[in-house]
Formats: sequence, C-alpha cells, structure tokens
Amino acid sequence: MKVFNSIQDFKSNSRTIVTLGTFDGVHIGHKKILEQLVETAKKTNCESLVLTFFPHPRMVLQNDSNIKLLNTISEKAKLLENLGLDNLIIHPFDENFANLSARAFVKSILVDCFQIKKIIIGHDHRFGKNRAANIDDLIVFGKLYDFNVEQISSQEINEISVSSTKIRNALFDGNIKLANKFLGNNYIISGKVVKGKQLGRTIGFPTANINVQEYYKLIPKAGVYAIKSMWKNKIIFGMMNIGFNPTVAGKSQTIEVYFFDFNEDIYDQNITISFIDRLRDEQKFDSVELLKKQLQLDEVKAMAIIMGR
Repeated sequence: MKVFNSIQDFKSNSRTIVTLGTFDGVHIGHKKILEQLVETAKKTNCESLVLTFFPHPRMVLQNDSNIKLLNTISEKAKLLENLGLDNLIIHPFDENFANLSARAFVKSILVDCFQIKKIIIGHDHRFGKNRAANIDDLIVFGKLYDFNVEQISSQEINEISVSSTKIRNALFDGNIKLANKFLGNNYIISGKVVKGKQLGRTIGFPTANINVQEYYKLIPKAGVYAIKSMWKNKIIFGMMNIGFNPTVAGKSQTIEVYFFDFNEDIYDQNITISFIDRLRDEQKFDSVELLKKQLQLDEVKAMAIIMGR
C-alpha cells in the first residue's frame, strides 16, 4: 500500500475506485465498504484508493479538541493496509478544504487528480461546503463527469447501525467485548515503555508503563483488563491496569501492563497492547498486601479468559 500525506502528492497512471471518510476505528461497517472497494478495483483493473483526513473534521469545524479517536494515524494505516488497499491519502483537513464546493471537490479532486472510475460510499455520506451535497448530487456529478456511484445501505453494513461513536461510548463504559464486536478485532493502544515508580516489582508484579503520546487517542475506562501483545513475533499475554493507583496514592493516570511468564528488558520500546476483556474496576485497598492478593486473583481470572477464548 502506498501512503500519501496530501491529495497533491498522489500520482498514478491508473483509474481509481475511491471511497472517502474518516474511517475512525476501521470497524465492521467500514470494512464492508473497504472490502467492496478492493474487490471492485481488482475486477476492473483499477487501483483502490481511500481518502481520509487528519485532523478529524470535528476538531476543525466544531473546534472540538476534546474528541477522542479510536485510531492513531499509524494504527489506521496498518488496519487499512491489512485489507489489501492500493493507495491511502491522509489529507490535512482545514477550513480551506472544508469550504470547497461540492462541484469543485468532484471536478478538481475526484476527476482531475484521482481519475475516478467509481466511488463507493455509505448510505448517509455528505460532502462539500457545509456538507450540503448528498448521494443524489453525487450521482448527478457522476453522469456529468463519467464515473459510477455505488451506495452501500445501512442494512448491508449491518443489521444494527455500527458507528465510531457507539464504539467510543462502549470503551468509555469499559465494555471491551462490545467494542471489539463492533470493530471486528480487538481494540488496541500503542506507546513507548517508560520507567514508572517500579512498585510492582516489590510485590511480584513488575509492570511496563505505557506512554501513549497521541493526545487524541481514546484510553478506555479505568480498570483492570486481560490483554495480549507481540514481542519478537511471539504472542505474550498479560493484564493491564488503567488508573490512578489509589492504594499507593497515585496522582496521575497511568497505563501499566504485567506480562505473564515474561522477563525481557523492554524499556524505550514501542509496543501495541490488544484488549481482550475487562476484569474489574480499579479499587483502593487498605494495604499493599491486599492489593497483591487481588492481583493474584486477577491473574487467575485473566488466564481463564485467555485460555477460554
């Protein structure tokens, strides 16, 4: 897959099958569209192309800097690459782009730049300045500029309406199983392993502190989770605590992972954590010894969940 950082950077001699959107989470509804995109491109000897944006349009149009996203840019690119996509354009979204009229967007970008043969979009897609144009307008433009429009209905995407917002809400509630179901894969976070207070070592549970650098990345509800990761092409399992460590008077939120049967130095390494299930809320214990006993119970529960998958 070729990745371009703007529309202007894109170059190809082939006609394209296009879809566009934020695709936050690349969830099962998105995958319905993207799989159709890739299949159509192969059948028509064209290149598949996804146009997506960063920052998220809501950050620009609604000045919503508090929105939390399901994917970082690198995570989204990897998920899209796994679907067999030919081209990904991550275009900077700003007010100038938002003010493009629907006709200018279609003519100058879809037709002149992408050499579009077909566009495949969801049932509720809107585009152009003030999101004024819809599927009917796109069909008219298609007839004018000689490209086809394929609409994927909400029924085709899923019998229930899957949305990135529903997945965000599930994660804020700690409902990992529901979020994973909607995503079609486990929710992930990625970050660098940094040194913490190293208190876990003193009670037999040495943890890796994960620093997620992207401020916009959604961190699920505080609590303890069963997780997995990859290290040197080997799957490793463990449990993770998201929270403030109230038993030891923690003052800021941390993300700490304890890997089972693992004794490697991974400081300063970037790792990706995959959420399997939620074990419990974060709790304050009356002593460190009681915390240790609870962690032992958590490990047993996490292993049971992992072995029963």
